[in-house]
Amino acid sequence: MKCFSIAIFCFFVSISFSQNNKTTINDTVKYLNPVTVFSIKNTPERMPKIKNNALFSGKKNEVLKLSNITGNLTTNNAREIFSRVPGVTVWENEGSGIQINVGVRGLSPNRSWELNTRQNGYDISADVFGYPEAYYNPPLEAVESIELIRGGASLQFGPQFGGMLNYVLKRETKKEFSFETQNTAGSYNLMSSFNAIGGKINKFYYYAYNHSRSADGWRENNEYKVRNSHVFLQYEFNENTKISAEYTNMNYKLQQPGGLTDEQYSNNPRQSLRERNWFGTPWNVFSLNFDTKISSKISSNYKFFGLIAERNSIGFTLTPNIEDAINPTSNTYENRRVDRDFYKNFGFENRNILTYNLGKTENHLAFGTRLYRANTIRKQQGAGSTGSDFNLNIEGDYPRNLDFNTENFALFAENEFKINELFSVTPGIRYEYINSTAEGQFGVNGNTPVYLENKKITRNKPLFGLGLEYKINSTNLYANISQAYRPVLFSDLTPPAVTDVIDPNLKDASGFNADLGYRGNIKNYLNFDFSIFYLSYNNRVGGIRQYINNDTSQGTFLYRTNLGETINKGIESFINFNINRFFQIEEHYGDLDIFTTLSFIDSRYTDFKTYTTTGTAPNTVITEGNLSGNRVENAPRYIHNFGLTWSKNQLTCTLQYKMSGQVFTDANNTITPSSNGVTGLLDGYNLLDLSSEYKFLKYYNIRIGINNLTNEKYATRRAGGYPGPGILPGEARTYFVSIGAKL
Repeated sequence: MKCFSIAIFCFFVSISFSQNNKTTINDTVKYLNPVTVFSIKNTPERMPKIKNNALFSGKKNEVLKLSNITGNLTTNNAREIFSRVPGVTVWENEGSGIQINVGVRGLSPNRSWELNTRQNGYDISADVFGYPEAYYNPPLEAVESIELIRGGASLQFGPQFGGMLNYVLKRETKKEFSFETQNTAGSYNLMSSFNAIGGKINKFYYYAYNHSRSADGWRENNEYKVRNSHVFLQYEFNENTKISAEYTNMNYKLQQPGGLTDEQYSNNPRQSLRERNWFGTPWNVFSLNFDTKISSKISSNYKFFGLIAERNSIGFTLTPNIEDAINPTSNTYENRRVDRDFYKNFGFENRNILTYNLGKTENHLAFGTRLYRANTIRKQQGAGSTGSDFNLNIEGDYPRNLDFNTENFALFAENEFKINELFSVTPGIRYEYINSTAEGQFGVNGNTPVYLENKKITRNKPLFGLGLEYKINSTNLYANISQAYRPVLFSDLTPPAVTDVIDPNLKDASGFNADLGYRGNIKNYLNFDFSIFYLSYNNRVGGIRQYINNDTSQGTFLYRTNLGETINKGIESFINFNINRFFQIEEHYGDLDIFTTLSFIDSRYTDFKTYTTTGTAPNTVITEGNLSGNRVENAPRYIHNFGLTWSKNQLTCTLQYKMSGQVFTDANNTITPSSNGVTGLLDGYNLLDLSSEYKFLKYYNIRIGINNLTNEKYATRRAGGYPGPGILPGEARTYFVSIGAKL
């Protein structure tokens, strides 16, 4: 109730402020003084009502123009880049930035898997439904903007609870030839080079880049090498019709230092007890895109896309309190575990916008369809080499060899009905057909193969939503409620032990997102967005302990089924205030922006059954409990960012301060850390980052930055498995220096 009262107060104060500052002709003339000119860099921006044949009216969204953000783009520092978006949790596994791990509103940041992650509008995760983890993201030096559409994205883009995250890559559309380069050196032998060419020749457009980066890493055993390459070609038949194709290839080799116990972390967070753990994901994504405007009333987009990729890991994967030691008998290390996934998915999406009149008002209908097919081959628990290099060879066969398939067909429609020029109502519907299958060898019990009972889950799922928007001068009130769901994952179909049993009627997680907010710009000196949210997440999957054959003397097994619900609710706010424009200070003082994002998040289990066992057969006792009232793991109570950006002439500097609250790392809300570092309360952290850029001689730039300026000791997560069980330290103070040009 207190949070709701604060939000309502903010709404009315902002409304009053905007209505008392209406722009008059005289005010406008005074603001456009020919002597004093300020650049306008509102970040984040909002999506227009219609873009790329999608409708965004009534939806909470943010657009980050990276050219307006001074930060560490070289290593994809998500902490800096997403600082202007409220409610974003960032996991930092290591400092490479190869994977961006972000979540919103208390949802897990694990490889951004609660988001529908896209590049230029097409999927880039392993399997959108069965394994929605994004092992790939583009280098941010190649990205023009990042679009984040919250829960209201579920109808037009897919059902994920977190919404849609889209990386929009750079393009050159004006010159016949352009060349861009950015070359960076930094702490721990960081070396990076980004190079791109692009241009327009008559009706033909092209763009290509290569990004290569390597470093030793802040922690021991944390070296990496990564390369990203991309090619884009487009032909414009006329102003209404164009066709384009693009292809991206990424490959990297990353040494993983693993987790630590709390004692090890306290003694030396840089240390690593794992020198034989490696990870790599060759990744290929491609798309063919066709845009046409059939008439002044209807436009269409057709997109064919696909992904061919791998996930490869090798290492000693036990908890950090167990030493990876040489066997004195064989004088060698133990065999490492090798896990490999092979992904192939292909899809087709059609999006259309129809403009029509009802009376004197213009209305818009967004509608389309989606076809998608994905295959994952999963080979796990292979007996790898006893060496320390990146070697995927195994002895014998993989004990686990599974084949997963997903088929998806979807239809969607959303219509913006304009009641008048100020007020619009946007109802929508999405229909999903999903068929998931799983088969293969699950493991080996003794010398006997254990086969997974062929699984097939078919569902026909309608989703509904409603958006409202009311304009107040250059601001607007918005509200949205949209259903969402999360299909049963491959991991839910493959229990940890061969004795576990899967509920044959296992259901998808379902629920909804609701937003109520007030946002806008006032006279180019104030950019703001205040909102409250409510997220219901039902049918979470968990394990129930049951007696074998209902006989206490035979022991127990784990039955995986749907167990309960979580509720995430809170307040999100963003303010960017330009002091110079407000006070109309002379330009020789420079341009000063102050920005703040405040997020208060309350994520709790409302009902989630748990079962524990004591004793051994025939005296095993199962005790039932409930997590009701417990906080959701890895969901901080607050995430705040405060920043100052000062610019004068060609120099820009940004100082940013982040505050993130403490988190429980397991659903039982364990406070005292376990001896292996896997569970226990994780302290909050406060971090300071400084970045600057100087542009000179029109085409050139120098960028300098220091991350974690005050050298704080912190950690954002504990891991139970990949990328190494235990507490994962964040990086201490690091710096970078970068020189670039755009010709």
